[in-house]
Amino acid sequence: MSVTANTGDGEQPATGGGRRPYVLAAVVAVLGLLTGAILLEVLGTILFALTVAYVLLPVHGWLVRRGLTEWNAAVSATMIGFISVVAVFSPIVATLYFRIEEIIAVVENLPDEIPVTVFDVTYVAEAGELQTLAIDYLSSAAVSFASALPVLAIKFALFVILLFALLLKGDAAGRAAIAPVPHAYRDVVYALAKRARETLYAIYVLQLATSVATLIIGYPLFWALGYEMAFSLAFISAILQFVPIIGPSLLIIPIAIYHITAGELAAAVLVGVLGIGLVAWFPDVGIRPRLARRSAGLPGSLYFIGFTGGLFTLGPIGIVVGPLIIAVFVEAVDLLADEINSEITFTELAESEMAEPPVDSAEEGSAGADPGGTDSDPGPQVTND
Repeated sequence: MSVTANTGDGEQPATGGGRRPYVLAAVVAVLGLLTGAILLEVLGTILFALTVAYVLLPVHGWLVRRGLTEWNAAVSATMIGFISVVAVFSPIVATLYFRIEEIIAVVENLPDEIPVTVFDVTYVAEAGELQTLAIDYLSSAAVSFASALPVLAIKFALFVILLFALLLKGDAAGRAAIAPVPHAYRDVVYALAKRARETLYAIYVLQLATSVATLIIGYPLFWALGYEMAFSLAFISAILQFVPIIGPSLLIIPIAIYHITAGELAAAVLVGVLGIGLVAWFPDVGIRPRLARRSAGLPGSLYFIGFTGGLFTLGPIGIVVGPLIIAVFVEAVDLLADEINSEITFTELAESEMAEPPVDSAEEGSAGADPGGTDSDPGPQVTND
């Protein structure tokens, strides 16, 4: 027998109250996927704004604690993000707009043939086709960039507006996102969110500081070595700091090879030794460890996998999203390992498994048998009627 209580206004109470948050979460997820499909062309801009806003949320909170209103703090944090993005991307625009012809001229002056001597045998490597492909790529990139400037301006305006909205309503969005999660699992969400914040800090703040140090060191070095495009070379080196493991070596090594092919061994040694030591190596050793306290500590190999995989799959935004996904995945694996083997390490677990003696099948068959009985003589049977 079931008893149904009527409410004061005569209506039946809503059923499935415990499932209501999960149904709403499913509706939000479906609508989010639909929205993402509609906004696919600007999805990279949205993801970029989300990650930058996540990094700037502590700045917004710090400004609020210093007496600013929520709105003024959001405006100030948005200006910080705006200035930072302009400072990073404006040299790229200037290089592509003003220096592209000089870069093409340098590529055109490269020798068509590169002799390589190994064990007194000289091999000639044909570089003419690669040179032509590089010139065509640079020329098409400059034209494509110029034609895409109006679209880029619109996306940048969208980035600023979305960044302000996220900073202004970030707390409300966070509460709404975590509301459907059961309380027993919210520690997992907080752990993943902490790892995501640390990874974004490492990508944006740590990499940006290392890149600025590379630019400051590289410009006087290239200028002292007599390069006409000293600032452009230093700036390209700073951008390459975002490429994990190899970094500015992608620029220094080809320059050294160019000097070797031109017969300028002294210049090759200078730019190779000083460039690798001061531009490629010193910022990682001298700057990065001092700022790495709040970073995620993701190994360089995993960072490189996330960087390359994200870049090839998602394009430029994959430089951020790829390492971020890898870091969150590693955190989830660590949480699972701690949940299952909270008091034993992997080495101890493996040693305990190897130390257990194998169980013989014959012993298993006779483990429950009566020592006094045999298969042929099972003994008296007692049956209870």
